[in-house]
Amino acid sequence: MIKLHPRDDVVIAKEPLARGTVIETDDGPVPLAHTIGAGHKVAIRARAIGEPVHRYGQVIGVCTARIEPGEHVHVHNLRAVGVGAAGGGEMGGRRFPLAAPPERQRGGAGSSGPSAAEAMRYFEGYLRADGRVGTRNYVAVFSTVNCSASVSHLMRDRFRDVARDYPNVDGVIALTHKGGCGHVAGGDDHDTLERVFAGYAHHPNIAAYIVIGLGCEVAQAGPMVERHRLSLLATNRAPPIIGIQYEGGTRKAIEAAVAAVSRLLPFANEARRTKRPASDLILATNCGGSDGYSGITANPALGAAVDELVRLGGTGVLAETPEIFGAEHLLMARATNDAVARKLAERVDWWRTYLAAHGADVTSNPSPGNLAGGITTIAEKSLGGIAKAGTTALTDVVGYAEPITAKGFVYMDTPGYDPVSVTGLVAGGANLVCFTTGRGSVFGCKPVPSLKLASNSALYRRMEDDMDIDCGVILDGASPQDVGERILDEVLAVASGKPTKSEQLGLGEAEFAPWMRGPTL
Repeated sequence: MIKLHPRDDVVIAKEPLARGTVIETDDGPVPLAHTIGAGHKVAIRARAIGEPVHRYGQVIGVCTARIEPGEHVHVHNLRAVGVGAAGGGEMGGRRFPLAAPPERQRGGAGSSGPSAAEAMRYFEGYLRADGRVGTRNYVAVFSTVNCSASVSHLMRDRFRDVARDYPNVDGVIALTHKGGCGHVAGGDDHDTLERVFAGYAHHPNIAAYIVIGLGCEVAQAGPMVERHRLSLLATNRAPPIIGIQYEGGTRKAIEAAVAAVSRLLPFANEARRTKRPASDLILATNCGGSDGYSGITANPALGAAVDELVRLGGTGVLAETPEIFGAEHLLMARATNDAVARKLAERVDWWRTYLAAHGADVTSNPSPGNLAGGITTIAEKSLGGIAKAGTTALTDVVGYAEPITAKGFVYMDTPGYDPVSVTGLVAGGANLVCFTTGRGSVFGCKPVPSLKLASNSALYRRMEDDMDIDCGVILDGASPQDVGERILDEVLAVASGKPTKSEQLGLGEAEFAPWMRGPTL
């Protein structure tokens, strides 16, 4: 069993345990009243109905039935606490502070110790003309509307063996989606889609691209290119625009697009990797299919890697706002100033209003997979999830798909749904993704490499073709700091061109999913 904090009322099973197994607690031996699954919680203190239960030293919920030592603590006897931007919880008229927030951190990134210049680490990346640095070198096909998605895919299929003739190009990818029309022209979804496209168009992992539309959609390619001053990194020219209606139909549009990409490939192939400091990395963090171990192993280990990257002058980004509820006060306490803290509080409050408008609330999380893995409430999930962000000061909060310009630890407001969240992070400029999982995720993310971190060794062995790093060794005695060092080593290797497991499998194009939250007309 694992006890995470002296204040905790529960311990976590490291492996499945049979009913009657005796565990040692501070108050003496306790026999298990039930069979306990790996990653699930066992009470070590008696709790009455309505009393709070602590994990990570924080309130994760309140009892809905009396709980005795040795009993399984889960959905049958623990209920989520309603949480909000003020930090804290309320149930039945009783209010519980989640924790006393630590003293606010001032200044930016790093911890004491040798300067970043003295201990700088490097990778081999693509320095672009605008000064940003890529970790991959792709040519992309952007579909402005779902009506041009099939043409984009058919055209992309003509370039499956592009590396044979252009060895410095990682591939031609088709970025398609389900939107682009049926939006309110100039409305939120239209603006968001254009912002995502602009972020990808300017992304240092994309050397060149073309735009394919139908011709009559709301998301018109020409005005978007003009509004966002889109140009190609490889040529510094406006991108080619293909309109299916104007070209004369599907076959003619495909041939026109093939010709356009063929003209761009030689320019993209001129790119070469050069030695770059780790400070050029913008590392996006995300999680999916979390389990009871995620907040003990993979997330803290990734947080240790983020801390070191921040110390080196790089950027680590946390996201997924619906999955910080119940822990947001801990992030606000790390803000470099009150304005940054307020920006995060405003985003949390926006989500509460947004969910309420759709008949939901923050307790609609966790997912069925999370529950099966031992996570009971959103606060419990959030407290484990924010460990991905390490311990350094929060330097900025940005909106969905907005440019990430600050160094250090940055927060982006995104949904918790993995493809939508990471699409926003990549649009913001993230050039590498670390993705933690406990139940097993096969998430890929072209044009940005996605490293999969397994929270437990059983998952790593079962899905070794998809998992890049086994963080379950922490359960066997390795420290999160040691595993964090290994993660950073792998981040630098992948940034230099080493393929991730998802890249080896060819995953990552279908996960392009801009956030659409408005009406479909």
